[in-house]
Amino acid sequence: MRDYRLLLVLLLVVFGLDQVTKTWINARLPLGSYGPYAGIEVIPGFFNLVHVGNTGAAWSMFSGKGFFLAILACVTLLAIYIWRRALGLRARPTQVAFGLLCGGIMGNLVDRLLHGHVIDFLDFHFGSYVYPTFNVADSGICVGVILYIWHSLRHPE
Repeated sequence: MRDYRLLLVLLLVVFGLDQVTKTWINARLPLGSYGPYAGIEVIPGFFNLVHVGNTGAAWSMFSGKGFFLAILACVTLLAIYIWRRALGLRARPTQVAFGLLCGGIMGNLVDRLLHGHVIDFLDFHFGSYVYPTFNVADSGICVGVILYIWHSLRHPE
């Protein structure tokens, strides 16, 4: 496990930040706090903290399929562990990518198991466009995937 120290540290950091922020939101806002005057306005007209439950995946795809998504998360984590050598997880760039990715997967998995939905709370508005609400785990997943693709394109071996 020493070979994967950076991956494990980043996994724990993303998972920890995700769970701490979701606990804070749970304590501050009731579930369903969304819309005008329902959340906490951080930057007027641009960024709010809200409290919504997402039973699906990104952009609410597969809504109501939480059990399937939880199984998929477990299978994904197991597959990453089994194929860690083939994925090149001893290299620092892939450890960073998969540390972020796995921390995010675990954060959302814990939500599904504890609450039956994923807690989303970061709400951004770009003029009339409202970006889908997300959380720290989602950010870890997205950044991890982007970093892995970028690294894979630069180093195809």
